[in-house]
Amino acid sequence: MAQPTTSILCTDLGFEWPDGRPVLSGFHLAVGPGRTGLVGLNGAGKSTLLRLIAGELTPASGTVRIAGELGYLPQDLTSAADRRVDETLGIRAKREALHAIESGDVDERHFTAVGDDWDVEERARATLDRLGLGELEFDRTTGELSGGQAVLLHLAALLLRRPDVLLLDEPTNNLDARARARLYDAVSAFPGVLLLVSHDRELLDRVDQIADLRDGEVTWYGGNFTAYQETLTNEQETAERLVRTAGADVKRQKRDLIEAGQKLDKSASYGKARSIRRNDPKALADKLQAKGEETAGRLKGMHTERLNDAKERLAAAEEAVRDDAEIRIDLPRTAVPAGRTVLVLDKVRPAFGGLVDLELRGPERIALIGRNGSGKTTLLRTVAGELPPAAGEVATPVPLRYLPQRLDVLDDGLSVFRNVKEHAPAAGDNEVRARLARFLFRGARADQPAGTLSGGERFRATLAALLLADPPPQLLLLDEPTNNLDLASVRQLTQALAGYRGALIVASHDYPFLREIGITRWMEWDGGGLHAVDPQ
Repeated sequence: MAQPTTSILCTDLGFEWPDGRPVLSGFHLAVGPGRTGLVGLNGAGKSTLLRLIAGELTPASGTVRIAGELGYLPQDLTSAADRRVDETLGIRAKREALHAIESGDVDERHFTAVGDDWDVEERARATLDRLGLGELEFDRTTGELSGGQAVLLHLAALLLRRPDVLLLDEPTNNLDARARARLYDAVSAFPGVLLLVSHDRELLDRVDQIADLRDGEVTWYGGNFTAYQETLTNEQETAERLVRTAGADVKRQKRDLIEAGQKLDKSASYGKARSIRRNDPKALADKLQAKGEETAGRLKGMHTERLNDAKERLAAAEEAVRDDAEIRIDLPRTAVPAGRTVLVLDKVRPAFGGLVDLELRGPERIALIGRNGSGKTTLLRTVAGELPPAAGEVATPVPLRYLPQRLDVLDDGLSVFRNVKEHAPAAGDNEVRARLARFLFRGARADQPAGTLSGGERFRATLAALLLADPPPQLLLLDEPTNNLDLASVRQLTQALAGYRGALIVASHDYPFLREIGITRWMEWDGGGLHAVDPQ
């Protein structure tokens, strides 16, 4: 049977949140065979669109049609801690029926439960092996798994169902380098229609086309993410060149209009003086003046029309230039002298893991890497003082701030402005607003409740609250900071850290990001100890 040319079809889709904020209106999308990467700014509606396609949200208008069975891996996975692995995989009933039959129970209901799926355990084990989860026992509870293991387990459950259409929302969040490689292979090998939202550049380089969601519409780009970036760069260079050309034309037309007006005024003045010298009759003088004014009006209208045309071309050219605003900050008060000690871990043993000895001096930037479940978050929380060490001493002689994965630093009931003010109570209101503007919260945006922010906006607001705190942090701890951020927000975070002058410890699996922020030391935490490594 031939595969349909369109596997996901959204027609005239409309959706808004209960508070009336619109997300999509009259939206159309047709996704065909192959692997599609859905990109766009945070808040553009990418995750919302996937939830609408998956049926988790109900559109206010329009329709969603799917050709075949659908599988959906959401960004925020929720699962009861006591839920078993085989239950998450959706095979518990079949396993129990198989085991009952093998033990001699020939009740018909067991055969009904198994159906034709006699090799279900073998298929499940092969799928887990392929995703690097071969050590998982079916009877184990999911509460024991790391975040990365939970993501791969839910992906395994979807692959076992063999869906025709698969939706993935930020699937590499919380995955270490090895787990990401497994997921990359699974994406490359998936035979059906795939639509994924991700900020992972390596993953997006494995898709066949890019769908760019912006201002409620999708623009299509053939090829992977690298090809998309090259095309976009060329488009933006052309658009910016047109803006410069159109801007110069506007200036020229304004100058021509002024010069024409001056010439006409001079000509009218000269004509009037000549008429007086010749002592022209009043009727003739009035006729000549009217004719001059008519000519002047025509010329002025022509130049005005040319100016308006030039302004319209400029507006159209400016519209084509993307406004992915950049964070521009300078934080001199966070500066740390080269020899100053900012952190000492003296034979520290976190709640889980081995002993750690570490001294951090000056504005060093440490990348903390390691496998999922190794305890990187526990180590960071111990350094931050959120968890007491099982042994040893933690000394932080400089102001420290910690950005957790959960981004729960903000009070959802308070505005962005009020949240930052809570962290810097001595700062004046105007000073806080001026600082927030540098984090792209200008005017009314600074008064938006934190609970209504998109993922990227929330991250910017949280980062602003930490970096603008009083006293300013000279040691900053970041735990998987690029999770859930679109590529523009990752760039904004990189820019913000470029303006940060203090010491930095970043736990992340995003190697391209780590390289861009100027890491000076790479350390791997394997649960048993901290070791210097070469990321190459």
